[in-house]
Amino acid sequence: MRTPAKSRSCSDTEVFLPEIDDRCHELAERYGVRPYMVARYLTFLGRSETERLLKHMEDIRPAIRTNTILIDPEELRRVLEEKRGFELKRCPEPVDVGFWILNDPPISIGATLEYMMGYYVPQDAASMLPPVVLDPKPGDRVLDACAAPGGKTTHLAQLMDNEGTLIAIDVDPDRMRALKSNLARCGVANAVALRMNALDLPSTDWEFDRILLDAPCTGEGTIHKDPSRKTSRDPEDIATCARLQRRLIDAVVDVLRPGGVLVYSTCTFSPEENELIVQYAVDEHGLEPEPVDVGWADRGLRVPGVEPKVRRTCARLYPHRHGMGIFFVARLRKPLS
Repeated sequence: MRTPAKSRSCSDTEVFLPEIDDRCHELAERYGVRPYMVARYLTFLGRSETERLLKHMEDIRPAIRTNTILIDPEELRRVLEEKRGFELKRCPEPVDVGFWILNDPPISIGATLEYMMGYYVPQDAASMLPPVVLDPKPGDRVLDACAAPGGKTTHLAQLMDNEGTLIAIDVDPDRMRALKSNLARCGVANAVALRMNALDLPSTDWEFDRILLDAPCTGEGTIHKDPSRKTSRDPEDIATCARLQRRLIDAVVDVLRPGGVLVYSTCTFSPEENELIVQYAVDEHGLEPEPVDVGWADRGLRVPGVEPKVRRTCARLYPHRHGMGIFFVARLRKPLS
C-alpha cells in the first residue's frame, strides 16, 4: 500500500489525496465511481480489498430490527415468515435483534400490518451497532444528537426498556416529522423529540450519562441505497463534513457528564471523518477511547496522525467482509476530572 499524500483542501482541514494513476482510472470506470475515491481505497486497503469492496458496494441485503418493546424477535420471525412470505436470516450478535431479508417478499416491508403496529423498523444491519455499543441502561439520561428519522432512537429506547430519559434532537423539520412518527409507531414512552441544532447544546444546562452522535457525513456507506453518491461527493465535501463533525464533538462533550460515554459513528469510509475525528476528541477534550467489543468487525485504518490506541479501539464494517454497508463506530469516555 502507498503512503497517503496530504493535500490541504481548505482552511484547517486536510484530505488524503494520493496520486491518481492508470489503475485508479481503470477501476473507477469499471465500477462507476470517482477516481479520487479509488486512489484512497487503494492507499488504505490495497488492490485486492479495493476491488472486492467496489464489487460488493451495492450488494447489501435489506434488514429489519425487531422492536423488543412490543414483540420478541423469534415471534416476529414466525409471523413474517408464516403469514407474510418473508425469508429471514438472523443478524450476528450483538445486533441479533435484526434480520436480513433474503427474498423479495410479496408485501413491501413498509406496508405490512406488523410494520404499522411498530413491531419492526426497516434499518441497515450496520446501523444497529451504535446503540448497542453505547449500551444505555434503564434510568439513564441519554441524548441522540442527530436523531432523525429515528431508527437509532427507537433502538436506544428498547435497550433502555422504555425507561429513563431519552432526548432526541435534529435540526431538519422534514426529518423531525419522520422521527416523531417512528417514536409513536414503535410505542416509545421515554423519549422527547426536539427540533434543535446540536451545535446549540452548550447553551443549555443539560447533562447526559450517554450520548450517541451519528454524525452527518459523506455517506459512502449508503451507495447501495443512493448510487448517485458514487459521483456526487468530492474532497471538498469530506473537508466540510470533517469541520462540522469536530464542531459537533465540541458541542456534545460539553453536555456529557464526567465519566459519561460518547459513541461516535458515521456511514462513510473517509478517515478524515472517522479515526481523525476520534483522535481530535482525544487530543482536544481528553476523552479516553474504549474498545468496540465486536469480534467480527475490522479495526480502524492506519492513518498518519492517529494513535494506535485509537485505531485498535474503533470498529469498521465493509460490504465485502461483513455483508453490511460501510460503517464506522467508536466509543469514548469523558474523564472524571
